[in-house]
Amino acid sequence: MALNNKILGVVTLFYLCLFLIHLLYFATKKESFLKAAWIFLYVTFGLHTVGIITRWIESYSPWTWNGVLSLPYPQGPGHAPLSNFYESLIFYAWCISLTVILLKKKLSVPIITGFASLIALFCMGYASLSPAVDRKIEPLIPALQSNWLHVHVFACFIAYAAFAISFLCGLFYLFRLKGMPAGEKLEEMNYQSIMVGFPMLTAGILTGAVWANYAWGAYWSWDPKETWSLITWIVYALFLHARFTRGWKGRRLALLSIVGFLSVIFTYIGVNFVLSGLHSYGSS
Repeated sequence: MALNNKILGVVTLFYLCLFLIHLLYFATKKESFLKAAWIFLYVTFGLHTVGIITRWIESYSPWTWNGVLSLPYPQGPGHAPLSNFYESLIFYAWCISLTVILLKKKLSVPIITGFASLIALFCMGYASLSPAVDRKIEPLIPALQSNWLHVHVFACFIAYAAFAISFLCGLFYLFRLKGMPAGEKLEEMNYQSIMVGFPMLTAGILTGAVWANYAWGAYWSWDPKETWSLITWIVYALFLHARFTRGWKGRRLALLSIVGFLSVIFTYIGVNFVLSGLHSYGSS
């Protein structure tokens, strides 16, 4: 097993511990557990970053450390770990943690941070343990050998992470239990998350169009992922339009944020397995 896989395997365990710390807070309501959760999030995020950087470095060399030097990787130029399903899962988990950290002042609600860590745990766990996920480093196909890869994928996945937070806010707004934040707070966090995600998704679509023209000679080809990205963009544009011009509040906006995230999931995962196209990496 390559060093990056070992590090990221440990990161998966850290996300599990992070979620368990949140459960201890929910059970005891002791602020010490909440403070420990934030400290543990920073540590987990730091180690997660090290794991991603290690994988990036290892992609530049055919050599990897496995107790002894070995040659499991094909020759080829290195690349950022953003190109296959495994790498997208670990990067999505990283983006969720980054988003929670950056929005700490607005998302200092344990039910949101706890379940955000659960989503990250699911991504890392599936990536690390599923036999269906190939964890080898492979050389990029020529169309992906571009700096646009970094900008496009980063923008899209920060958007997806923000929309995951929005989804949680909408879900908990609809199914509020005792001890949950007030509906107004959840609604405001929902809106703030979409205000982060929507411009990032817009940037992701625009940079993707420029990259597509560079790689395939056309800005837009109605590839399934392009089409579903546009559908997702429209759903969140409707959310903002309804809030600003129609004065929508409450359940209707919560439902729109849930529908939007379902579209995100299909754009990210469903298209790769159900539909075929230029963006498909479901078998990787």
